[in-house]
Amino acid sequence: MDRQELHRMIRVDQAGEFGATRIYEGQLAVMGDRGPHSAEIRHMAEQEEGHRARFDEMLAKRGVRPTALHPFWSAAGYALGAGTALLGPEAAMACTAAVEEEIDKHYTEQLERLAETGADPELATMIEEFREDERQHRDAALANGAENAPAYPLLSGAIRLACRIAIKVSERI
Repeated sequence: MDRQELHRMIRVDQAGEFGATRIYEGQLAVMGDRGPHSAEIRHMAEQEEGHRARFDEMLAKRGVRPTALHPFWSAAGYALGAGTALLGPEAAMACTAAVEEEIDKHYTEQLERLAETGADPELATMIEEFREDERQHRDAALANGAENAPAYPLLSGAIRLACRIAIKVSERI
């Protein structure tokens, strides 16, 4: 695995964790502290902020260029979070479940690539740790009614597609 591929991994993962913090900020802005799942969302937001901070450190330490799309992901993440929260608490949970499902898949693919090349054990350990948190977030969202959201299959599918596109774009730009 070459340096460029490692930089793409770190860049897209940092962008994803940043986007996740913005989604939760948007949800909490709408739901406030009294929403049915506010405490759960706040807990997930704190974990995502910790993930983002660690990727920020890795970007700086390794001289990785962050994505040029940060302003766009900031606005898009916030809008997605606020928009799903406006649809109701189950839609906010559906958003989390969909995003985390794609992140689980993405992190698993990265871990497989790192394992096959034997590259960057530090990055692999970090991704594995974060993947477990993301899986817990997905499971919590499902346990908190994600599948009861209006038009759940359509909402989930659209969010998952948007995540896949965001991943591909952020790897390069």
